Amino acid sequence: MKSFLSSCTTGGCGAKIGPGELSKVLSALPAFHNPNLLVGFDASDDAAVYQMSEDTAIVSTVDFFTPMVEDPRTFGRIAAANALSDVYAMGGSPLFALNLVCYPEREELQALGEILAGGAEKLLEAGAVLCGGHSIYDREPKYGLAVTGYLNPQKIWKNNTPQPGDQLILTKPVGVGIIMAALRGEMAEPEAIEAALTSMQRLNKYAAEKMHHFPVHACTDITGFGLLAHAREMAGKETSVVLYPSQLPYMPQAYTYAEGYLLTAAGQRNRNFMEGAVDFGETSFPLQELMLDPQTSGGLLFSVPKAYGEEALSAIQEAEPQARIIGEVLPRFDLPIILR
Repeated sequence: MKSFLSSCTTGGCGAKIGPGELSKVLSALPAFHNPNLLVGFDASDDAAVYQMSEDTAIVSTVDFFTPMVEDPRTFGRIAAANALSDVYAMGGSPLFALNLVCYPEREELQALGEILAGGAEKLLEAGAVLCGGHSIYDREPKYGLAVTGYLNPQKIWKNNTPQPGDQLILTKPVGVGIIMAALRGEMAEPEAIEAALTSMQRLNKYAAEKMHHFPVHACTDITGFGLLAHAREMAGKETSVVLYPSQLPYMPQAYTYAEGYLLTAAGQRNRNFMEGAVDFGETSFPLQELMLDPQTSGGLLFSVPKAYGEEALSAIQEAEPQARIIGEVLPRFDLPIILR
């Protein structure tokens, strides 16, 4: 898949339109009102939720991007895991999915078959059904899924409903965006690449299943906007999110690369978006970059009552050993994000 990677200008969730630019576009769209639409795009949440009955709602999401790795099957697994993540972040379970495929006419179809096979592997692992999809020719390969799941409408995990006193749990280490940038520049060490690939292929299913046994006030998955921008969305207008950079789980090589100013364009878009919303204070530059780093198929960020924080963390660590409590929620200060 070397030719694919070299032909793509960017890859993974680093290809996302920046949060500032995207919000300007979405704000111009008309408002849609339907009593059954419990979560729409107006809340910048991870997926849409539509109520079907008193105890059943469907959760719907779509996600696709260009390759960030050379192996097509690995790319398929990552893209599928990333698309499924939005359902888990809402507290739902995936039911079925449709493939989304853009593929260069000049490329061999064998590689496309490998991409689709990798995606199918993750759907089987998730317990979801592949029902079909849509494909077109394009200059660059792109792959992802439109996923439909279900949940109890009384138990939706929204991304912007934390409560003061909550603790914040992050389930995966950050740094995959910086490592993938190092890979493109042929500077990444084998152990760094392996750590990033393992993390990106890991379903958030297992962490989410653990948290169904605890009260969850808010949840989001950390993707292309980076930890800080997603935390800003979580804070909303009523609370401030306090993060402890010293407790942040990260991939050691990513810290080293950031220390050497190996940066990503998406990370800089995220930094621009966070201007005026966070005071970095004494936080080192590498840690700043790790918190701004665009994650592909990143972990879940949970906001849970402090009384359950340690117990919930222990449960999550059975599936995700690197999970950590990285902060807390307080009544609103001047800024939505505070680093201590």
